[in-house]
Amino acid sequence: MSLAVADDTSLHIRPLTPVIGAEVGNIDLRQPLSAAQVAALTTAVHQWRVLFFRDQPLTDEQQLAFGRAFGPLTPAHPIAEGLEAHPEIWERKAADYKARRPDLRIPSAQPPRDYKGWHIDITFVANPNRYSILRGVDIPAYGGDTLFSNLALAYQGLSEPIKQLIDPLKAVHRTGGYDSAGGGKVRRDGRKAGPFVSLHPLVRVHPETGEKILFVNPGTTSHIVGLKQPESQGILDILVNEITRPEYQVRFHWTPHALVLWDNQAVAHAGPIDYAHFDLPRVVRRITVAGELPQGPDGFRSQPLEGELFDVIG
Repeated sequence: MSLAVADDTSLHIRPLTPVIGAEVGNIDLRQPLSAAQVAALTTAVHQWRVLFFRDQPLTDEQQLAFGRAFGPLTPAHPIAEGLEAHPEIWERKAADYKARRPDLRIPSAQPPRDYKGWHIDITFVANPNRYSILRGVDIPAYGGDTLFSNLALAYQGLSEPIKQLIDPLKAVHRTGGYDSAGGGKVRRDGRKAGPFVSLHPLVRVHPETGEKILFVNPGTTSHIVGLKQPESQGILDILVNEITRPEYQVRFHWTPHALVLWDNQAVAHAGPIDYAHFDLPRVVRRITVAGELPQGPDGFRSQPLEGELFDVIG
């Protein structure tokens, strides 16, 4: 399908599944986006949750310009440092995953449970980012794929009694072993790199579309407030199982110069999913567009319990 925009250009939107993921063609991201293109891409990312762009040989500066078209940018990460020349850019190498998560070669039956790398970006802060933008810098010929899951559909798939149960609940998100490496150190910008703990609604309302979103982060949601530990863990297991159902997913095979834009308010992802068996060079660079305090169906707004809000660079 093609999506016509007001300046007589046409973005080619090719859905990859009926529920999530679309490739976007007929656009050169090295060029400044028009207001009409930004509007069209925003509409598309809210509809398809994650957009894939092929053959976009961007520089760091061009990636930053693309991101700023959707809003102010954050630092690279609340804990990890960004590039010295560009503190908004977080670089990840395949070897980093093995160095920080060697335990994931062996699934653990003890908390924190092994959810195979599924997560929503940066929910241990009270104001996680709105969008994530990931660019391939050094991409191998095979391996290193990323999975994405539709959290709005995950909520819709629950039974009505479960929806009624979880709508008013709140959950604590905190930095875990994966996120907290280096936590407590002072960054180059003078901010403390954690620890971070935040209280979020278990279901959030999407600020643009009004949809209810299952707001459970397999990587950092520690417990549901007000429940006994077995009750909390049992409900979280049910919800994570819903988030990771294959019919809500799209799998992206990276190619050189690919770029991915996803709605972090409505998407969980996992990748590179095969890094425990992966020895090829793989380098990606991510930037994040600033978000707001999530709001639940009852109007509750997320609150920081420990650590600062996610800063904005501009």
